[in-house]
Amino acid sequence: MAIGYCNKKGTHFVAKNLNIALEKGKLVTLLGKNGIGKSTLLRTLSKTQYKLEGEIRINNKKLYDIDNVSLSRSMSLVLTEKIPESQLSVYELVALGRQPYTNWLGRLSKEDLIKIEQALKLVNISDLGDRKNYELSDGQLQKVMIARALAQDTDIIILDEPTAHLDLHHKIEVFKILQRLVLETQKTIIISTHEVNLALQLADELWLMTPNKFVTGTIDTLIENQDLQNLFPEDQVRFNTDSKQFILKK
Repeated sequence: MAIGYCNKKGTHFVAKNLNIALEKGKLVTLLGKNGIGKSTLLRTLSKTQYKLEGEIRINNKKLYDIDNVSLSRSMSLVLTEKIPESQLSVYELVALGRQPYTNWLGRLSKEDLIKIEQALKLVNISDLGDRKNYELSDGQLQKVMIARALAQDTDIIILDEPTAHLDLHHKIEVFKILQRLVLETQKTIIISTHEVNLALQLADELWLMTPNKFVTGTIDTLIENQDLQNLFPEDQVRFNTDSKQFILKK
């Protein structure tokens, strides 16, 4: 597969020869420096941006043969953009995740209500149900967006930098929540992130994007193949194979 953009000046390839296979019930982290194309890849996988070459399949069905309603029942997406301020409560925001299943009136069924309550409980925000979105901290709002994706009840959840605006405490909390959700729900969760050391500790599988290649695998496999050692410029950080962490170079 190849990803990128088409404009009046022609076709701009961000990355080529991408070969990815996903298994159910995995926490996958997408790593790479700024501008390498992580968001482009996630938008392409979620059909919000068109691929340039190749093919994408979900459960052996071509992505572009799946209608939008059916896709929204298979895949949910959490982007970095902040939602506009409104009078919606936390409960109402999470309930929006049920839109692919409600009738044209948007009426919630008993099953919808159960899914909403389950999502709130899984992310530990049941006590925030009546709060307005503008009353929430960034960390709380990020949990709400994750709960909305859970209420959508899809096999795949894609999150583009879910901890970008959070402090260290909330970054760790969100990662731990996502790890627990994979274990408890067997959903496949894909995250792009700059929190490299957290990703190395908690992810089941890593996707590495560099200017020269795209590789996937477990941390041990990537260490063995020396892929992690070459992820960032060596003049700034180096990868310590004993601690399995990146450290500042002195």
